[in-house]
Amino acid sequence: GRPKVTNSFEIRKDVDLPVSPEQVWHAVATPEGQAGWSPDPYMESEDFDIVEERPSLFVVRTPEDAHGAFHAFEYQIQPLDDGSRLTFIHSGDLGNDWQSDFDYAEITGYGWNLYMHTLKQYLTYFAGRPAVYVAAQAPDHTNTDQAWQQLEQALGLPDGSAQFTVGDEIRLEPSGLSVIEGIIDYVEPGEDFLAVRSQDGLYRFHSLERIGMPIALGHYRYGAALQPLDEEQRKTEEQAWQAW
Repeated sequence: GRPKVTNSFEIRKDVDLPVSPEQVWHAVATPEGQAGWSPDPYMESEDFDIVEERPSLFVVRTPEDAHGAFHAFEYQIQPLDDGSRLTFIHSGDLGNDWQSDFDYAEITGYGWNLYMHTLKQYLTYFAGRPAVYVAAQAPDHTNTDQAWQQLEQALGLPDGSAQFTVGDEIRLEPSGLSVIEGIIDYVEPGEDFLAVRSQDGLYRFHSLERIGMPIALGHYRYGAALQPLDEEQRKTEEQAWQAW
């Protein structure tokens, strides 16, 4: 018979975090923690295989589909003298029917660079504060450079965002929403991407033109310690950003 087509991949990231293994575990292995940094913190997971060895190992594996596709996310947590080291491994197979003109592991690896950075920002500046994730997506036709320039204008950045570098102070003025004042906390060279850390959140705007997708935003908002954030407030804010 013909050799089995494999689209298997493995992406590995190491990040040192300034908190205990128990705090890292809470961030990666609980819904409350994931809301502070994860790309999809509210994902339904009842069909997933889960391995838990608190606070050193957490593994989530999706069921295999008819084409042999599955994803596994492994978090290995080791204590360090001044915190913890997280080794994150995203592996799996894209299935024997997967075809694309971009390298999945490369593009996804860029994404995980951002999310590991976001995890570190969360545990460095907002540890112990409750979190909610607010996401919105622009219309389908906004997968162009012109759309990104429009977004920059609408945020009050007439000269665009490309001239900013990590640590620069920035002020965003989205119409109908609160002014956001903070600093640039992340840059991906060559990518249209805007990341801002303020006193109360991490704000992320992504151009997804390279993978043919519209502009999206995903913001992490942090409340005062010990005061849970209201799900209604989250929905209201998400609707406001979606309308914007």
